[in-house]
Amino acid sequence: MPDPRAATKPEWGTFGLIVICYLLWGAVIFWLSALSMLLAVLVAGVLVAFHASLTHEVLHGHPFRRQGLNEALMALPLNLCIPYNRFRDLHLAHHRDANLTDPYDDPESNYLDPATWVTLPAWLKVLYGLNNTLLGRMLVGPALGQATFLGDEWRAVLRGDRAVWRAWAQHLPGVAIVLWLVALSLMPVWAYLISAYMGLSLLKIRTFLEHRAHEKARARTVIIEDRGPLALLFLNNNLHVVHHMNPKAAWYQLPALYREARGRYQASNEAYIYRSYGDIFRRYFLRAKDPVPHPLWPRG
Repeated sequence: MPDPRAATKPEWGTFGLIVICYLLWGAVIFWLSALSMLLAVLVAGVLVAFHASLTHEVLHGHPFRRQGLNEALMALPLNLCIPYNRFRDLHLAHHRDANLTDPYDDPESNYLDPATWVTLPAWLKVLYGLNNTLLGRMLVGPALGQATFLGDEWRAVLRGDRAVWRAWAQHLPGVAIVLWLVALSLMPVWAYLISAYMGLSLLKIRTFLEHRAHEKARARTVIIEDRGPLALLFLNNNLHVVHHMNPKAAWYQLPALYREARGRYQASNEAYIYRSYGDIFRRYFLRAKDPVPHPLWPRG
C-alpha cells in the first residue's frame, strides 16, 4: 500500500466520523435523554470517548492538510476536562520514544520516581495501587489523572507558561458552549458530568498498558490484536506500536500496516502482545500489572 505519510488528499471518511459524532451527541442529549436517561448517559459516555479518539487523529494531522481547519473541528470539548492544545502538545511530547515511561519526561507515564513513591502517605499509596488494576484505573483513574494534570498545569501557570494560558483561554469558551447545549436539552448537567467521566474511564482501558518499563525504547509499546468494538472505539490505536512507528498514518491504515509487517512489529517490541481486550480484562481487572514506582528508574 502507499506510504501513509505521503497522503495529501482530504480524508473524508474521518471528517464524516467527526460530523457523525457531533450529530449523535446532539441526538443523545436532546432526544434519547427524553426516552431513557440511563441509556442517554451510557451512549453519551461512549461518544465522549470516541470524540477523544477523533481528537487524537486530528492532532496527528488528520483529516485535512491544514491543521488550523482540523483543530477547528475539535472546538467543542465533549469531555470538558482537557484543553485541545494541551492534549496536542503533551501527546506529541509523549511520542519521543526514548522517553517513554519516564516519570518526568513522558507526560503520559503512569510510573512514579521511586524516590517520590517512598515519600507518599499510606492512603495515597493505596490509591495509586488501586489505580494500577484495570478496575481501579477505570474507577479512580480519571479523577487521579485529572488532579495530577491540573496540578502540573497550575505550576506551569505560576511559571508564566503562556502556552498553558492560551490553551485554557481557548478551552473554557468551548466548555461553556457544551454545558449551555446540555442545559438547553432534557439531560441534566449532573447526568452529563457522569457521561464525561464515563468517557474518560473508557479511555483508561486503552491507556492501561500501552507502555511498559523496558530497557529498550522500542520494546515499551504494546500490540493488542483486538478487532472488536473497543478497537473501533479507539480507532485501531490498540495496534499501538504501529501507531508509534507510523505516527502520520491514519486510523484506517493501521490494520493493513500491521498485517503486512506483523513479524517485524512483534520483533521490534519484543513480543509485548495481547490477543484481545478480553484477555487484558481477565488478567488485570483486579490485579496490578505493574508496580507504581518505575522498576528501572533511574535508567542507566
